[in-house]
Amino acid sequence: MEVAARVGLSARGVIYLMIGALILALSFGHKRSETDQRGAMQEIAAQSGGAVLILAIAVGLVGYALWRYAEAAFGAADGGKKAGPRLKSLGRALAYTSLASSAFAVFAGRHKSQAKESGDLSATVMAHPGGRVLVAVVGVVLMVLGIALVAEGVRRKFEKHLQRGAMSQTARKVVIPLGVVGTTARGAVFTLVGVLTIDAAVRFDPDKASGIDAVVRTLAGQPFGRLLLVVTALGLLAFGAYGLAEARWAKT
Repeated sequence: MEVAARVGLSARGVIYLMIGALILALSFGHKRSETDQRGAMQEIAAQSGGAVLILAIAVGLVGYALWRYAEAAFGAADGGKKAGPRLKSLGRALAYTSLASSAFAVFAGRHKSQAKESGDLSATVMAHPGGRVLVAVVGVVLMVLGIALVAEGVRRKFEKHLQRGAMSQTARKVVIPLGVVGTTARGAVFTLVGVLTIDAAVRFDPDKASGIDAVVRTLAGQPFGRLLLVVTALGLLAFGAYGLAEARWAKT
């Protein structure tokens, strides 16, 4: 499980580095893939030797999911057998099981748009009685999760996941700021995903419930949109770099 956790954290870090790079490219007028997790994986797959890396990422994400399932079953590293941390681990496990499935789909050559898939699912749900309420509830959950991540970044609560004693002073000076900036930025993005999902339910506009790509499109359309995209990209690049550091020093 320790090996699975570290490989999985590395895979997550690589994906966020690529998302940040795609958003940064978009801010300068270049866009080849959607700026979400699947778009990042499709961009990796398009490079020379990318199929091998995507397979490694897929296996890593499976490892991450297994680690979180184990925590849900037997107790989390930072919360013991308390119900809250175990449920949180279960949620992460389910999310990364879905992400691993996407990675294997990209490896197999199926390049369906994640944003379109999310929008189509939202449209299908909203077409049923009570569907718009359900989509709004999902949006609220995402928004609360995002706010919690922002708080975790600002208050440096992520440090409890790190083996600080095993880190050199130089490593701490680099990793902790990356964690603050990266976790806060990731939380802000998740908060905006939640807000747009709620707005999609209110306005009956499924395109707004299409995840990170919808956030990027919304930011790009604002005054100073390029600056907002650059800030978002740098924040997610910081989280990707922190993720690689977490893979080295995480408590498992």
